[in-house]
Amino acid sequence: MPSPNQDDRPASQAIDMLVLHYTGMQSGQAAIDRLRDPLAAVSSHYVVEEDGTVFRLVEEERRAWHAGISHWRGASGLNGRSIGIEIVNPGHEFGYRPFPALQMAAVCDLCLDILSRHPIAPRDVVAHSDVAPDRKEDPGELFDWEGLAANGVGLWPKNAAPNVNGDALDLLSMIGYRTDLPLPVLLRAFQRHWRPTRVDGLLDAGTLKRLRVVAAAAA
Repeated sequence: MPSPNQDDRPASQAIDMLVLHYTGMQSGQAAIDRLRDPLAAVSSHYVVEEDGTVFRLVEEERRAWHAGISHWRGASGLNGRSIGIEIVNPGHEFGYRPFPALQMAAVCDLCLDILSRHPIAPRDVVAHSDVAPDRKEDPGELFDWEGLAANGVGLWPKNAAPNVNGDALDLLSMIGYRTDLPLPVLLRAFQRHWRPTRVDGLLDAGTLKRLRVVAAAAA
């Protein structure tokens, strides 16, 4: 299902990030149509339907237009260095719901396949909301990051006693977030990924502990 919305990656730029999204539209077909519409000027490398069907829209060696204005670990404009996967889900606007088991299994297999070809560290398998926390919520708090990490995709450290110091912004920076946004915005993005049972943007004791654990694992 090729998309015209693609171009060359920057010369000599390694693919070292994997960005996961939800489609946030009322159907998978509507999302695919938009990702293939030249007027929309957006795309992704892959789309994973709720039944586990995987569509490739852009070859991995090409740049897909999925992340937009984005930042992670001091880098910006992440389309040039990342692979983007759109996961069919209506999202917060159209009736956000859990991701089916078949879909998550397909996402996991696809991610493992991608990781076998590119030097992507676990800390650099991220949500769209991680790299654009002021604009995006996807794939959101119902996405099974913990299950993916248990199968070798991404970072989900256990709650061991962390040996890392710093205030919340320091810890967020160590993980990879930009720190020039309001703290509640950053904390909500962090919570959606690493503390999904509490997405309120507040720095309670549990969120601070989880920040320290993830920052230590991401170092």
